[in-house]
Amino acid sequence: MADHQDETRAAYDGVVELYAALFADRLQGQPFARAMIGNFAELVHATGNPRVADVGCGPGHLTAMLHDLGLDAFGLDLSPGMVAHARRAHPALRFQEARMESLPVGDGALGGVLAHYSVIHTPPAELPRLLAELARVLAPGGLLLVSFFGTDGPGPVRFDHKVTPAYSWPADHLADLLAGAGLLPFARLLHDPASERGFLDAHLLARRP
Repeated sequence: MADHQDETRAAYDGVVELYAALFADRLQGQPFARAMIGNFAELVHATGNPRVADVGCGPGHLTAMLHDLGLDAFGLDLSPGMVAHARRAHPALRFQEARMESLPVGDGALGGVLAHYSVIHTPPAELPRLLAELARVLAPGGLLLVSFFGTDGPGPVRFDHKVTPAYSWPADHLADLLAGAGLLPFARLLHDPASERGFLDAHLLARRP
């Protein structure tokens, strides 16, 4: 585990400014992703617990979006370079370096967790543990929105992401893993190819019972 996390951290530390410039306004051209995040925010509000972690927050642009949607949002990321950038770009918000498999959050503390393309670098054998950790920090009724590269194949597909190796997933397979982590998947959206490889943009919403 340490090897791939160290590689991922170093890879993202090396592209902070470029990554931030490319993705700061990217959702303006992604209406489906915006809609899913908006639905997520509305559902979190309905739980009465507006505290949300943007896990794998990168430069913090989605943490800021969640804040603008009225949530008590904070960002967590493996990359210290990304965390430093997020703090500079959004000084009124909270950002902290953290591993997704060991979040600095108490059991059942959150109304929501956003994992926007942040689980894609996790090797398949390690993903169940990561999802169990995301479930751990959710209060009963809390929501998880996970976005990822979708594929129609029988299992996850490793590919050369532009930053560091990543995996695409069949939506049914990832939904099963969410269920195995104790969550109830209840909504999904698959749409337009997200890359020249033909992977779909995929979003799954799940609730902790």
